[in-house]
Amino acid sequence: MGLFTWPLAPVRGVIRLGELLRDEAERKMSDPTVARRELEEIEAAQAAGELTEEEASEAMTEVLQRMMPGEE
Repeated sequence: MGLFTWPLAPVRGVIRLGELLRDEAERKMSDPTVARRELEEIEAAQAAGELTEEEASEAMTEVLQRMMPGEE
């Protein structure tokens, strides 16, 4: 049976790689350290005049919504 499934091995490898990349992206999206760094960058950009108050508020809301479980 293994001989017949052997030609599909590269496809399975690509699928597994995609799953690993997805899992890593999800982990980073919900990591509090990453969120804190992003919020600090938004605040710094606003203080430097690179973002308006409205743009900064929208960006902060996006970061905080990402952190809320089940809020998609």
